[in-house]
Amino acid sequence: MTIYLSSDHAGFALKNHLVEYLNNLGYIAVDKGPYSEDPTDDYPDMVRLVTEEVLKEPHSVKGIVLGGSGQGEAIAANRFNGIRAAVYYGGSLDVIRLSREHNDANVLSLGARFVSTTEAEEAVKVWLETSFSKEERHVRRIAKLDSN
Repeated sequence: MTIYLSSDHAGFALKNHLVEYLNNLGYIAVDKGPYSEDPTDDYPDMVRLVTEEVLKEPHSVKGIVLGGSGQGEAIAANRFNGIRAAVYYGGSLDVIRLSREHNDANVLSLGARFVSTTEAEEAVKVWLETSFSKEERHVRRIAKLDSN
């Protein structure tokens, strides 16, 4: 599976680490930038690069975006019809599981200022290994989201 990643300056170092981590797990991790740490970058620009890739192949690729809290990145990603971005900035991994099982989240937004490298690795691994349940009620709800 191909995973596209991008970040703002706050998530830059963690993004770079996760690209290597995912490649070591056997995924194809594609870094969409930034390629240098720039405190003036704008997360909506970086998020767009990932969402465009996910929307090209929504059933076979996923995206991970990173920022300070991950909130702005998720908001930006969720502006694109067909994107279902879930935020994780620490705590129970049940949030990650449910985002996949119930919401078929195709983008994970990580708060780099709130998670350690180990927590981010665990969250990404759980998120990628958890499947959508395909229960009728969840399929119905996602269809309603995508019809807007």
